Amino acid sequence: MSDDLWLVVGLGNPGAQYAGNRHNVGQMVLDVLAGRCGASFSAHRSRAVVAQARLGVLPGGVPGPRVILAKPTTYMNTSGGPVASLAQYFQVDPSHVLVVHDELDIPFGDVRCKIGGGEGGHNGLRDITKALGTKDYVRVRTGVGRPPGRMDTADFVLKDFTPTERKELPFLLDDAADAVELILTEGLVKAQLKFHTKA
Repeated sequence: MSDDLWLVVGLGNPGAQYAGNRHNVGQMVLDVLAGRCGASFSAHRSRAVVAQARLGVLPGGVPGPRVILAKPTTYMNTSGGPVASLAQYFQVDPSHVLVVHDELDIPFGDVRCKIGGGEGGHNGLRDITKALGTKDYVRVRTGVGRPPGRMDTADFVLKDFTPTERKELPFLLDDAADAVELILTEGLVKAQLKFHTKA
């Protein structure tokens, strides 16, 4: 598996004003992954910043698979173009595309992993599905919870995490980064067993 190239994408919106938003948690996870392997991002012609690295460790201490870490520089709703362009450029099959994104239907602090399925109203995922021509790519769903009261979901995801959430945020980012590494080194089922059955 170590010779298989993966494209790992963190979703978000460009610009400093969005950097701390719930919608940008996917890009925050990518920053954690890049930090773990000492990789730095640079601009790519596919409207993204990318870093090439190896992630995780395989049995026997062998370095994990080669990855392209990517953060689209387009707005969330038009993430599909950069993802499809990068997949084509690096010759990565959609089954080896992994997208890290915010998920309203999962409580804050929880992480879930799946391949395929619906987009749950997530416009970034919807655009990626359309651009790739398939739903069968891997998702690491990073829980941000539901908005309080009658707050509009679009307003909720475009707000920063609360001070209380920010204290817990590093643990969520680490868990999501761990999930990515586990999927790449030991497979989706192992990651699901770990993160879907947490006490």
